[in-house]
Amino acid sequence: MNVAKISTRNAVPFWLSLGIVPLLWIGALKGGWWTVLVPLYAWHLFAALDALFGLNRDNPDPETPDKELFWYRLVTLVWFPVQFGNIFGLIYFVTHTDHLSTLATIVLFFGLGVSSGSVGIVYAHELLHQRNTTERWLGDLLLSSVLYSHFRTEHLLVHHTHVGTRRDAVTALYNEGFHHYFFRVLRECPRSAWDAEKAMLSRRGLTVWHPRNPHFRYWTLQLMMLILAVLLGGTVGLFLFVWQALVAVWQLELTNYIEHYGLTRRHLGDGKYEHVKPHHSWNAAHMATNWLLINLQRHSDHHYKPDRRFPLLQNYDESDAPQLPYGYTVMGFIAVVPSLWRRVMNRKVRAWRAQYYPDIEDWDDYKNGRNPLPPL
Repeated sequence: MNVAKISTRNAVPFWLSLGIVPLLWIGALKGGWWTVLVPLYAWHLFAALDALFGLNRDNPDPETPDKELFWYRLVTLVWFPVQFGNIFGLIYFVTHTDHLSTLATIVLFFGLGVSSGSVGIVYAHELLHQRNTTERWLGDLLLSSVLYSHFRTEHLLVHHTHVGTRRDAVTALYNEGFHHYFFRVLRECPRSAWDAEKAMLSRRGLTVWHPRNPHFRYWTLQLMMLILAVLLGGTVGLFLFVWQALVAVWQLELTNYIEHYGLTRRHLGDGKYEHVKPHHSWNAAHMATNWLLINLQRHSDHHYKPDRRFPLLQNYDESDAPQLPYGYTVMGFIAVVPSLWRRVMNRKVRAWRAQYYPDIEDWDDYKNGRNPLPPL
């Protein structure tokens, strides 16, 4: 196992996400085909860089103190004001100029949603896992800017506890196509997050309507974002804000779909399941996509140590955790074509079952999500 040294120089590639900012504004100023620059940058360029630079299997010292991670952490700390400026600056700009066609405006805000999802929500995910109040608030603000604040509760209280079971909405079932999965998740996750907070409050002897329920904060922040969009851009501004939010959530859930597709934990009986293990997440060591997604592809280690900061996440090899043939960026292109996804991934899921659960002969209840739900 190679050990990577934590240094300021190694932090630089993680700042490539800021390259999105000038591309957004070039598209806004020039219109036309310039509005597709962000998807080309975030998807195609990083996929090409993966092919060029290959895999990074180096592991940093996980005991590295926070003071040595300043330049890694800073990019996540500055992203909320950057995203806030992009969203509301562009809403004001496009509703007070007339050089952009309707189609160009829609494509421009699609690119903004790609930015808000592939960078903004990923950074929010990093921040909400930390213990200090400032970072958690920045995570909440980022999520409110894409109308997905409940993700904090759903991710922390549901996903990390129940991943690999049907209790976790974002563990994609075997043979479930992404498009079916996406609309199912939009229905199930808000209710799941509400129920999880209700159960936690109940254990503390409080009702779901107690002020400690974070959903009231979520709703307030989201309402403030919607009001600001209307004040700056009227009805059109509201539509554009919601549109970029929908694209951002689509980008997030595309990643969630990839991370755990078909991977299930052993049911031990009576709604009890084995502990989460490294082999319950799909991983990828592709270097460039890990720059863009701040090592999210080292997903098994994230589930092992959820509050471990992204530059310290460890790589697992094939003997410990399942590996994807390509980085999450390329796998996203494959996932939006269900027949192609099944052709690539179903055989890998079957091989995973044979490797880790050779004694299980009947997979029907696992595949169809019919095993008993674990308690909240």
